[in-house]
Amino acid sequence: MNETSLTIDWHPLWLSLQLAFVTMLILIIIGIPLAWWLAYSRQRWKIAAEAVISLPMVLPPSVLGFYLLLAFSPANAFGGFLARHFDLHLVFTFPGLVLASIIYSLPFMVNPVLAGFRGLPVDLKEASHTLGKSESVTLFRILLPNIRASLITGAVLSFAHTIGEFGVVMMIGGSIPGQTRVASVAIYDEVLSTNYPLANRYALVLLAFSFTILLLVYGINHYYNKYKALP
Repeated sequence: MNETSLTIDWHPLWLSLQLAFVTMLILIIIGIPLAWWLAYSRQRWKIAAEAVISLPMVLPPSVLGFYLLLAFSPANAFGGFLARHFDLHLVFTFPGLVLASIIYSLPFMVNPVLAGFRGLPVDLKEASHTLGKSESVTLFRILLPNIRASLITGAVLSFAHTIGEFGVVMMIGGSIPGQTRVASVAIYDEVLSTNYPLANRYALVLLAFSFTILLLVYGINHYYNKYKALP
């Protein structure tokens, strides 16, 4: 085994970070209003919506990736519509990885924020409305500042979950160098080629990064809970 085969190609790691960052930003934008609706809506079918959102947490990634691959394929209705009218191709492309990652990591953003909303006093929202505040003002100036820890947890977990995903990105993106070959796929490729030392190096980088993310989440929550407890 020559020396170059043991050299880490940092592009898959950089691509993973790009994918995770873009996914996290989009999830923040769509996750907050979605969690707010689930927390305060009185529509009965929101239970079904909550179950659908949480489905990626229990569904095998290969199953989810397979159905997304079928949906994104230009041979089917959704993928064909995007290809014909917007010239957008989702299979084996970075935009496809982003959309698949949004679906796959959605519960990791929505559920912590939803728990934060449900943990707030019921009269907090009602008091804001009594004072004549609109729904948007109540959300952004009253509710969200009181669930900062939940927002940070959701954002960080969705970022970290996207970094470590494999089954979905492998199904949708494959392993195209410079385009869809993320870090988790790079590890898989090196294992297939029996280049275990290089696979170990990739894995150690992801392990260290994941541990740092979790340490950050627990540290922020500990600090925030301690801060809230102060008089």
